[in-house]
Amino acid sequence: MKLRILKILSFFLFIQIIIVSVISSFPGFIEHYYSQNFFLMISKLQHLQLFWIPFSVGDLFYVVIVFWVIKWFIFLFKRKFKPFRLIIYQALAFVSVTYFLFHAFWGFNYYRNPLHVNLNLDPDYTTEELTEFTCDLIQKSNLLHSQLTAHDTLAVDYDFRKNELQNLVFETYQEFQNENLNLRYPYENLKSSMLSLPLTYAGFSGYVNPFTNEAQYNTLVPKYKQPTTMAHEIGHQMGYAKENEANFIGAIVTMNSKNEFIRYSGLTFALKYSLNDIYLRDPELFSIMKDDVNPGILKNYMEVQLFWEKHRGPTEFIMKTIYGNYLKVNKQPDGLKSYSYVVALLVNYNKKYNLYQSTQTINQ
Repeated sequence: MKLRILKILSFFLFIQIIIVSVISSFPGFIEHYYSQNFFLMISKLQHLQLFWIPFSVGDLFYVVIVFWVIKWFIFLFKRKFKPFRLIIYQALAFVSVTYFLFHAFWGFNYYRNPLHVNLNLDPDYTTEELTEFTCDLIQKSNLLHSQLTAHDTLAVDYDFRKNELQNLVFETYQEFQNENLNLRYPYENLKSSMLSLPLTYAGFSGYVNPFTNEAQYNTLVPKYKQPTTMAHEIGHQMGYAKENEANFIGAIVTMNSKNEFIRYSGLTFALKYSLNDIYLRDPELFSIMKDDVNPGILKNYMEVQLFWEKHRGPTEFIMKTIYGNYLKVNKQPDGLKSYSYVVALLVNYNKKYNLYQSTQTINQ
C-alpha cells in the first residue's frame, strides 16, 4: 500500500510539471483566479493562524526539514541505498508534495501578470526621464538627511530598540493608501528570523516562507537597511513574488512613510537603484550626480556594503548561484540582474500616478 502511494505521488509530480508549464503561459488567468482570489483567501487563513505566534514557524519548518533530510540520508547510507527503487519513489514523492504545496500556497504568483501591465505602465523609459527622476530623489534624500543629522557628512544613525522598526513598518503599511495597489496588511505576520546568522553568510536580508507565508527579516543586517527589507518581504507576502516587483512595493511604501527614518530608508533605497541604472547608461553623468549626494548618505550605503563584504564567503556564492537559477526557473530570466526592473516601475509610476502621496507636504 505504501509503495503504491509513493508511485502515485511520483507520477503526479510529472503531471504537475506539465500543468504548471501550461498554466504559466496564461498570466491573465492566474492573475484573476489565483492571485486575486484563491491566494488571497489561503494567505488570509495562514496569517490568522500564525500572526500571533511570536517566533517564526517558517524558520522551524526549514530546520525540521533539513534535519529530516539528513536523517534520511544517514538511514540510506546504513542500508547502502537499498532497495534502490523504493528510495527513488520516496525522493520523487517528497518532491511531488513539496512542489504541489509550493504552488498552491504561493508559487503561482510568479506567473501572474507583470506589475507594469496591471498598472498600465510603459516598461521602458528614456535616460532624460531617469535623470529627472534621480535628481528629484537626490533633492528629497538630501533634504531629509539634513533633518536627521547634524552635518551632511554624517550617516543617519538608526538608534531603535528590538522590534521598533518592525512596528513602524507595519504602521506604515496601515497608513499607506493607494487606489492602484491593493496593499492591505491587517495582520503583522512579520518575524525576526532565528536563522539570521545563516542568512547573513548566505547573503540574504530576509525571505518569505512560501509554505507558511511568514515574512522573515535578518536581524544582523544594519538597521538602516531593515525597513526596506521588511517592506520588501511583506510585498512578497501579498503575492508580488518577483524580486523586482517586491522591491518596487517596498520602495513606494517606505518612501511614503510618516516616519522620517522609514522614509529615509525608502528614498535612499530608490536613489541607489536609480544611480546604478544611470551608471550603466552614462558613467560620466553618474559621477556628476553622485557628487550631489550628501556624503552621509553614501556612508549609509557603505555601512551596508561593508557588512556584506565582512560576511562574504563560499556559502554566499553557492546560495546566490542556486537562488539565481531559482529565479530563472520561476519566470525571472535575468536572474538577480532583473532587480533593476524596479527603476522602470518607479520612473513610470511617478510619471503617471505620482509616487509621493502622503509626503508631498511633509518636510518640504
